[in-house]
Amino acid sequence: MSDDGPGRDGTDDWEEELAEWDEEVSEWEADAGTGANGGGSGDGTPDDPGPDRDPVDDDPDLEPESSGRVPKVVSAGHINWDVTIHVERLPEPDGETRIDLLEQSGGGSAANVAVGLVGLGGQSVVFGSVGGDESGALALRELASAGVDPGQVLVDADAPTSVKYAIVDGSGELLMLANDGANESFTAAELDRNTLAAADHLHLTGQQPETAAALATAAGEAGTTRSFDPGRRVGDREFEAALHAADVLFLNAPEADAIADATDIDPWEPDDRVVAIKLGEEGATVRTPHGDVSHPGFDVDAVDTVGAGDAFAAGFLGAALRDPEITGGGFSHDPRDYQVPLLVANACGGIAAETVTARADLSWERVRSVMGESPESDLLIEIRV
Repeated sequence: MSDDGPGRDGTDDWEEELAEWDEEVSEWEADAGTGANGGGSGDGTPDDPGPDRDPVDDDPDLEPESSGRVPKVVSAGHINWDVTIHVERLPEPDGETRIDLLEQSGGGSAANVAVGLVGLGGQSVVFGSVGGDESGALALRELASAGVDPGQVLVDADAPTSVKYAIVDGSGELLMLANDGANESFTAAELDRNTLAAADHLHLTGQQPETAAALATAAGEAGTTRSFDPGRRVGDREFEAALHAADVLFLNAPEADAIADATDIDPWEPDDRVVAIKLGEEGATVRTPHGDVSHPGFDVDAVDTVGAGDAFAAGFLGAALRDPEITGGGFSHDPRDYQVPLLVANACGGIAAETVTARADLSWERVRSVMGESPESDLLIEIRV
């Protein structure tokens, strides 16, 4: 981007920036002869960058919403009602403390990702379950109000909706209390294969392992790409079938280590999938069979990190699924293709960390705000091919 480009002079001429970027991509494709996955031999292997190609993209397309490609995603897993309580400090045993702030909102990883994707211009359907109580009605109402299709949500009249209590102290330390309730009543028996077949992508979150495996299998049969964020219980549940079926995994560092210890998948050095590993204050890294790309994250004033991982996944998918160079023939294994999805994911995670509840209000305007007026100055991307 030139010194007088968009954002430098206070303007917001993203259409001009996009046109310039498209012209650069066309020139690069003419010189390099790229394949469907953004470079290489067509099997995901990146070409030699050569003397005329910088592997770091200095001027990325940061307005994917201008594309005509609108991703349709099924998000499957937990739907909760969240109660977030902020206190100055957590009480000692048999102690008491004053509540500074109490907020209630919809929650659950599947629901959070679905809402985030809609905020970024996508279309979302949720596969999950709630109880036949007031909390369940509130959770469904919030989904519908956010633009998510809740028509595939099972209402289990015999179980309460899962309610999660998140207690956050002044230093950001977190205490979670939850009941399982109805959030795993949804099983493969409730699967609508037509809805799944009409989707571009299936995003799995924590749920019954056999349900996750059945959903992943059905998506594979329909030719739908798959991602999986198993959550903190990954070491305690038999998720191996769903892990192997996923094109993309979303993990934090302890979860990646747990999978490496318990399965034949090494998230740090994957041989047949893409793995996005969240590193907290150190940002995130995307690992592929042909290298990795890392970004240190953005400087934000975190108040509540609950839901930050869900926002990260929504941002990553919201950017990647719009780009046929990345997902036109399945997820690319060229790490250079994930520069923009990683930036957007880190920005969305930062937005969620600055939000009191687990349900972040994501939008491209807010993503640009986190990145700053000069998006290229925040790249700081490290790529190893």
